[in-house]
Amino acid sequence: QAQLVESGGGLVQAGGSLRLSCAASGIIFSPNVMGWYRQAPGKQRELVASITSGGNTNYADSVKGRFTISRDNAKNTVYLQMNSLKPEDTAVYYCRLWRVPIGAYDYWGQGTQVTVSS
Repeated sequence: QAQLVESGGGLVQAGGSLRLSCAASGIIFSPNVMGWYRQAPGKQRELVASITSGGNTNYADSVKGRFTISRDNAKNTVYLQMNSLKPEDTAVYYCRLWRVPIGAYDYWGQGTQVTVSS
């Protein structure tokens, strides 16, 4: 099994920045994909960004140009740098670790709250 621990959430004004971190521990298979999802109240959980262990990235259209995902494979840690934050970015952000094709090796963090005030 793997465990994921997120950190870095908080309250920020619109236009500000936050950096989320997610450290994975336990049994880490490679190659893998790590990503960030978010869920706002009353909405479905959505993919924000993902990155493969080879460094290929994917972003939701709503965050392109504002958010940057990166990872340190030696530390099994993924980061999400969020700039130019908007009130609509307010959500609980979840870290995910999985392999392709998606199967039993699929783990989620506990979530971290990001609140952007207007």
